[in-house]
Amino acid sequence: MARTGKARRARVNRRTRETELAARLDVDGTGKVEIRTGVGFFDHMLELTARHALWDLRLVGRGDRQVDDHHLVEDAGIVLGQALAAALDDKKGVSRYGWARVAMDEALSEAALDLSGRSFLVLEGLPEKGRVGSFDFELAREFLLALTANARMTLHLEVVRGANKHHMFEAAFKALGRALRQACAADPRERGVPSTKGRL
Repeated sequence: MARTGKARRARVNRRTRETELAARLDVDGTGKVEIRTGVGFFDHMLELTARHALWDLRLVGRGDRQVDDHHLVEDAGIVLGQALAAALDDKKGVSRYGWARVAMDEALSEAALDLSGRSFLVLEGLPEKGRVGSFDFELAREFLLALTANARMTLHLEVVRGANKHHMFEAAFKALGRALRQACAADPRERGVPSTKGRL
């Protein structure tokens, strides 16, 4: 894991007996995204998140998908969370908090997050039964748990309403991306770390 210069960029590689993943993240990007895990619907959700966060993100990997997609999806959350933590470093000058409410046709989702240095996930309303392609919906929680733990952030993500499950997922991951974009944004008035503690 390495942070590149003063720019808010990071690279993370992770290799286990189950998966191999590599991520390159530029928080101050323009939304250039390349995601290749082989889990099509999951790749689509990550692409939406990064595009709406305005990150430049390359995340490629493979895993023991002959078992199922669990290890690969969870480890993608680990790698992405570690990359975000490394890119933001001491978090000086960040806005810290992010919030977004996103509609996708009949679906409506809300994300609120805090780059607090403490990991916590509250997930409500996102379907956990069913699948699209090979992607088992319950793996979304595993990904988000790994992401929040490794990015050391608090995330409240809720699907307020919806009927079409694809739309519900899209609204949720777009809301996550928009909230991340806001929280990671540089605040020109913030000269230090946005906390009374003096660190995050």
